[in-house]
Amino acid sequence: MEVDLASGSFAVNVKDLSKRFGDKVAVDSVSFEVKRSEVFGFLGPNGAGKTTTIKMLTTLLPPTSGQAKILGLDLRSEGKKIRQRIGVVQQQDSFDQGLNVETSMNLYGLIWDVPKQERRRRIDELIERFEMQEFRKKQVVDLSGGQRRRLQVAREFIHDMDLLFLDEPTVGLDPLARRAFLDFFKEKVKDGLTIFFTTHIIEEAEYLCDRIAVMNEGRIVEIDTPGNLKRRFGSAKAVEFRLLEGASKNLVKALSSSEVVNKLVLDELSGTYRATTSKPELVIPELYRLADKLSLHISSIYIAETTLEDAFISLVKNGSGNDSSHVHSGESYAAASPPRGSFKEAE
Repeated sequence: MEVDLASGSFAVNVKDLSKRFGDKVAVDSVSFEVKRSEVFGFLGPNGAGKTTTIKMLTTLLPPTSGQAKILGLDLRSEGKKIRQRIGVVQQQDSFDQGLNVETSMNLYGLIWDVPKQERRRRIDELIERFEMQEFRKKQVVDLSGGQRRRLQVAREFIHDMDLLFLDEPTVGLDPLARRAFLDFFKEKVKDGLTIFFTTHIIEEAEYLCDRIAVMNEGRIVEIDTPGNLKRRFGSAKAVEFRLLEGASKNLVKALSSSEVVNKLVLDELSGTYRATTSKPELVIPELYRLADKLSLHISSIYIAETTLEDAFISLVKNGSGNDSSHVHSGESYAAASPPRGSFKEAE
């Protein structure tokens, strides 16, 4: 990928950036650009190099080789100027455990030289927006994991910034709180903020990100919009259906032997069959033919579209068509829970 480091239209310009720890290559010659006022997502299995990349781009870790510009500033020689214009939310807690929530936020604003009156206004605003009123006077050490995460993310918005790095910011939050966070991030992007976002929840990436880089074993496998990634790499679709009669071993046996069905599974909680296929247009008439032959009645049927998770798994396991030699089988990936019960092999 060719990257123009001289271009001023990008918030982040990275060219052949690498990081080695002894003989281990954590990040291997990655190159990419992040546009201003976009949400750029980083997806990858554990150990892919996402956090190491963020640490280099935020000047917390010196690169072994390569070049990068952050907001037009050179990563190697202008680190102090970069730090003055960015925000960072890391995975680990980074506040004094002996302070209460309000005091912790006030101290953070003081460190960033936010004027006292403005500091007070922003603290009140953020405490209300992130629903921390009930524990604003509570000591950090006594907070739950989700409450700590709210504080860590909220306090970063006390100061002004042009670029925000979020490393799995919603860990420990319930679904409603996660969505509230994502909507808040969207509002800030509309106001001109650029966000560099990593997550282990694929639905978050699809909801928030304008473009996504898929990373595996230190290399960037592919960069594209969520929609394009699904179209290009999520070829497997599924036909989901239910029978009025419930389960049918005869139908399972007949449909499983069809050349156009890759796999047939059953969600025992909902009674839904899921036939994985690349040709749903052939599966549906075959299903109706078999149901009629076996005197069965289909109560519901629909095509489940390709998901970003499908595309992600395909990319990590098989790699990009443009650079498959650089990709190997990834580690296990913790995705969000499926919306129904657990599918099991149909019998």
